[in-house]
Amino acid sequence: MKQAITDTGMEFWSARTQREKTILMWGGAALAIVIVYLVLWAPAYEGRARLRESLPRMQAQLAQMTAQANEARSLVGSAQGVTPTGGALRDALTKSLADNNMPATQVQVVGAAVQFQLKNVSFPEWTVWLDDVRKQYKVQVNEAHITAQKPDGQVDLTASLQPAQPQ
Repeated sequence: MKQAITDTGMEFWSARTQREKTILMWGGAALAIVIVYLVLWAPAYEGRARLRESLPRMQAQLAQMTAQANEARSLVGSAQGVTPTGGALRDALTKSLADNNMPATQVQVVGAAVQFQLKNVSFPEWTVWLDDVRKQYKVQVNEAHITAQKPDGQVDLTASLQPAQPQ
């Protein structure tokens, strides 16, 4: 097959006169130049022009996004909200305990802290709840007394939570 194509091409070329061969070579060179221009050079030149036009706009967008990111980082602390204190903290903790099926037997405000007692609760569930409350209401454990019960993982506890001190 390859030999047949080569033979056909050689036959075609040898049948041409010198003038025809010259015209075909110049035509092929012109066609190659046109293809290189249309496929390689023109798209690159136009793309470069588009990039040159859009670069200042993109730089302005980058500056705006950087400023917004810096502002967002500076607002993270204040976006957390205000830590409830006193009665509001007591009510929030009571509701949270009830929502997590750990009703407190006693809840009272002692100074800036809220003290509560729980009977026969799952210690792992209480630690998960405590971590959630610590993050949500920005409180810390002031004092905790925990007594293990006979069933594994069950405890009686008295704990005191107070608003966390800013670091």
